[in-house]
Amino acid sequence: MSTPRFLTLPPGVRSRRIETTVGTFAALEAMPVSGIAERWPALLVPGLTGSKEDFIAVLQTLAQAGRQVVAIDMRGQYETEGPDDPAAYTCPALGNDIDVLAQHVGGGGPVHLVGHSFGGLVTREAVIDGRTKFASYTLMSSGPSAIPGVRAQVSRAMLAELPEVGIERLWQTRMEPEALAAGVPDEIIEFLRGRLLANSVTGMVAMTHAVLSAPDRCDDLAQVGVPTFVLCGEHDDGWPPEAQAEMAHRLGTECMVVPGAAHSPAVEAPETTAAALTRFWNESEARLLN
Repeated sequence: MSTPRFLTLPPGVRSRRIETTVGTFAALEAMPVSGIAERWPALLVPGLTGSKEDFIAVLQTLAQAGRQVVAIDMRGQYETEGPDDPAAYTCPALGNDIDVLAQHVGGGGPVHLVGHSFGGLVTREAVIDGRTKFASYTLMSSGPSAIPGVRAQVSRAMLAELPEVGIERLWQTRMEPEALAAGVPDEIIEFLRGRLLANSVTGMVAMTHAVLSAPDRCDDLAQVGVPTFVLCGEHDDGWPPEAQAEMAHRLGTECMVVPGAAHSPAVEAPETTAAALTRFWNESEARLLN
């Protein structure tokens, strides 16, 4: 569970709702505090138990490089409503949402796309099968297929518990004790609780199934030809950094390992993460424009 370290919106960042043909999505939108958004925009997509607030520490810095940056809650997450149909939460279905959102954000033009953790499994569907012209694609703390190791065990336990005990009990017995043990401030704990309880139970169950069963689509992604970047923390406890480096090799691209960060580099090392994304985005734009 990504845990933002603060919730106050920085200068140039505002809450908004984006209306599309596939629904209305809650978002945080960042614009340059000074100057204009002269570069191509970016769309940031969170992980399974996360939300748009997971990117709050990088939004202002990313926007100040001269672009509009939008972070969203996926369908059924936090402040974005979702149906009770499990079919709405498969990776292809969620990927179609991202494709539509990217067309909206980019106005039909190129868009930089970032998918964190489960958001990486979702966004690659938009890159591979969607209609948007992506300027670049970043997989942040994500992997080539189903999540392995300890997080897979936690996900299976959550699948077993959710239908029986519900989200509130899951918070009380698992997530709140973890947050308290980590010394998370009271106001952040209250946010985490509210965010978790706002999630669609149907969505959480279906997305957990998806993260545990996702196929390997690296070969399909490599064939698309979109400039791609892999970024992860050196202590990532989701997909191991070694697995993400191997994925980058298969994609013919760079894997940047962020020192000191774990599974949420945008939270744990925001300046390093923002600088890496800005560099990659600027280089991608330069190559595409020349």
